[in-house]
Parts: sequence; C-alpha cells; structure tokens
Amino acid sequence: MILMAFVFLLLVIFFLLFYILNPQTVAVFYWFGNEVSTSLAVIVAASVLSGLLIGYLLYIYGTTGHLLRNWRRKREDKRNRAIMDLYRQAMDRLVAGDYKKSRRLLVKAHGQDGRQLDVLLALARVCRAEGRFSEALEFLLRARKQATDSLQVLFLLADTYLKAGQAEDAVATYRSILAVEPDNLEALRRLRDEHMRNELWNEALDLQKRLLKKLGGNVEDEELRIRNGLRLETARMALEAGRADAAVTDLKALVKEQPDFVPTRVLLGDGFEAAGQPQEAAGVWQEGYRRFGEAVFLARLEDLAMTNENPTELLEFYRATALNRTEDLLLRLFYGKFCLRLEMVEEALEQLSEIEKAGADFPQLHLLLAEAHARRSRLDESIQEFRKVVDSDRRSNFGYACDVCGSQSVEWNGRCEDCGTWGNCRLVGHEMIKNPPATELREIHHGEQSA
Repeated sequence: MILMAFVFLLLVIFFLLFYILNPQTVAVFYWFGNEVSTSLAVIVAASVLSGLLIGYLLYIYGTTGHLLRNWRRKREDKRNRAIMDLYRQAMDRLVAGDYKKSRRLLVKAHGQDGRQLDVLLALARVCRAEGRFSEALEFLLRARKQATDSLQVLFLLADTYLKAGQAEDAVATYRSILAVEPDNLEALRRLRDEHMRNELWNEALDLQKRLLKKLGGNVEDEELRIRNGLRLETARMALEAGRADAAVTDLKALVKEQPDFVPTRVLLGDGFEAAGQPQEAAGVWQEGYRRFGEAVFLARLEDLAMTNENPTELLEFYRATALNRTEDLLLRLFYGKFCLRLEMVEEALEQLSEIEKAGADFPQLHLLLAEAHARRSRLDESIQEFRKVVDSDRRSNFGYACDVCGSQSVEWNGRCEDCGTWGNCRLVGHEMIKNPPATELREIHHGEQSA
C-alpha cells in the first residue's frame, strides 16, 4: 500500500510539473465540427490513464480466458477419465463374454461423448459378437467420419460388411484402404481373396502381382502358388473364350517357370486339343503321367483316344509303359479299364489280375473285374466281385477328391471348388491303389472261390 501511494504521489507531482511547464491549451476534435479545448497536460494524462486502463482490461480478459480454458480442460479430462473407466469395464465384460453388460457400459460412455473413437469401435465389436451387423455398421460409419483415414476403422468396417453379406461394400472399403496406403499388404491380400471368391481372375492376378512386387525377396511359397493358380485360371478363361492359342502360349510359359505344377500340364493338353493339335495334347499328358503318376492324365488320354477314334496310340503307350513300370498299379487299373471299353476283355483281365496279385483291394478294381467276368458270362465270379463292392465303403466310382478338404467331384478340377486350393484333386482312393497292403504274393485264378 505504501509503495502504491508513493507511486501515485510521484504521478501527481509529475502531472502538476508538466501542467505548469505547459500552460497552453489544445483544441481536440471529437466529431466533425465539434471540438473541446483543454490543457496539453490533461490530454497527456488522459492518454496515459486510458492506456493503463486498456492494458488492465486486456489483462483481466486474458486471465479470465485462461481460467475458463483451464476449467474446461479439467472438466473434459474428468469426463474422459470417466469414459475410459467405463470403456475398460466394458472391454473386460466383452472378453468375459458378457455382451449385454458390456453394451450397457459402452452406451453410457457413448452418451457422455459420442465422438470417442475407441468407444464406437468397441460398440461395433459387441454388435458383431451379438450378430447385429447392421448396428455394428452404423457405429463404424460414425467412427469413419471421426477418423476418415484410420486403417483400423476401415479394416473392421470391411470385415463387418463381409459378415453382413455386403461384399461389394467390403470391396469398396478395401479400395479405400489402398487409396490411403497403396502398398498395404493385408488390404491387397483381402481384396485379392474377394476377387477370387467372385472368380474375377484377371483382377485378382493384378493384385497378386502388386503383392509379390511389394514382398520382393520375402515371397512365401504359398503366395507363389496362388500366383500360379491365378495364371492358370486366366488361361482357362482364355480357353473357354475360344482363344486356345493365347491360352497355350501362357500355359507353356507357366510350365517352364513351374514344372511341378500338375494342373498347368493338364490344362496345356486341353489347350492343344482345343487348338486342333491332338498329338501335342497326347504328348503333354503322357509326359505328365510319366513324371507325376496322376490319374487325371490317363483319364484325359482315354477321352482323347475315344474322341478321335484312335485307341491304338494309347494302347501302345500303356503297353510300353507297363513294361517299364511293372509296379505301377494305377497304370494297370486304367489300362484294364480302357481295354474293357474296347471289348479287349482278356487283356483287361490280365492287367487287373496283376493288381490282385499285388494284394490291392479297392472298390474300383472289383467293379472292373465284375464287368469283365460279366462280359465273359462268368456270372458267379461277377456277382462275387459286385458283393465285394457292396461290402466296401461305397467309394466305388472313378471320381476325384480333394486331398485338403476331402470334397468329391465327378470330374477332375485344377482348383477345388470348396476350399479353393490348386493341384490337390486326385483319384478317389488313390492311396489304396498306389500303396496296397503288403501280402503274400500268390497266383490268383479267376473263378477261384473264397473259403
């Protein structure tokens, strides 16, 4: 107080001294044509006081604003702590499987602040867990408005679209992710898989090429297998569209790059056949069987021989190969089946008996033996073989099955329609044919009755 009084006294003295030294008056215009005359000292004093007053008011305004902002921040922090506490409790309930309570806590948190991204995502997850996908999508779309380019939000949104059966929206969302991050590996994989599910092979192949380019030297065998499968499908599409020459060119390149990929060789033969080159087709399939021993090559060769009404070449292949691969029961099975188809019953029985001597026992063999005996009017033997088929596990056809998922089909497929894998379609019961149980070898005479 004394200091303030002393300062005030000095100001008064300064004003009086200034007033005495400057007695003149000055006209001050405060409006057009309106003026007031006063001492220069008064004008200076008024200016100083006005400046002090304005400064003080600005100080008051700044202090008040600071206090108000601090109060608001504390209130927001308190609210956020309360929301996060509700959020943590809700997540604990969600992990425990108590969706009802988790949802109630999250709705309460959402009511306090509808902009909380974590709460919106948690609500979406609860709705997904309860199977309420439309509500989950509503929360996720709100979250997307809050964070337009959030990959977490976009991935969860796309996945929820898929679960809700809205595949087109999911595809659009994956494209949005790639617009934000063009080399996002997960988005590339998921969008590729969607295109594969929809059999958009060209689009899927383009994405796979981008994915492999991004992976560089860290490419896994599975990714290469998918690329080969997609190239196979695009070639098949070209073949179905009547562009056999283009398909053959692509398949030749694929065989050169991946010589152990069976479906490519099968389709290459199909391409040659469609292009009017049956000799080349037969050569591809014969070489394919010699290398891989897969039944599909023999089935293709048989169909080709019957289509072109030229069984001689296939018979020569069977006879020559059987001499070099005496233990190949699968070859003998198809050899015998083909002979039956040509009414060459004795030669068929010769091949089938070799399979019997090896100790193999599978339904297809008994069916062929029954047919052969029936054509020789050996009804007792034929009935006996048919009974063996009835007593078996009924997998008696020459169809195919996937080694991965077990799904069966009448025709061979390069890609399993159920699990989507390539190159795993094989003759039903092929293991029983290729690896018969070890038994004591003995001569088996057709017509021999079992004890």
